[in-house]
Amino acid sequence: MSVPKGMIGIRHVALFIKELESAVDFYTRIVGMQIEWQPDPDNVYLTNHGDVFALHRVNYAADPLQRLDHIGFVLTDAQAVDDWHVHMLANQVRITEAPKSHRDGSRGFYCLDSVGHLLEFIYHPPIAQHVSQA
Repeated sequence: MSVPKGMIGIRHVALFIKELESAVDFYTRIVGMQIEWQPDPDNVYLTNHGDVFALHRVNYAADPLQRLDHIGFVLTDAQAVDDWHVHMLANQVRITEAPKSHRDGSRGFYCLDSVGHLLEFIYHPPIAQHVSQA
């Protein structure tokens, strides 16, 4: 059985957040996303270039078996990785792994958002080439 066509990639992530205002501030002010829709005070949908990043306020601890490893933000080239790293440092964002190049040609670094989620800012050649051809 063949796989159906039409998949663009992972373009939507939704997170449960206790400190919603802090997360919205981080992703809009530091990462540069925009609020696409806020239907109520407990739900915010952010976007950048067509992606949808949903933040939903919760007042309880999430199930420890349903944990997120990290969120990846794909960048256009290796220089953009270094530029974003400098930007994050300038904004006192905690870096957990400095920029590093890999054998497959990708380059990236890891940091934490304002509420502790691990983020990866990465240039991955196959994704970048696919997006530039679209």
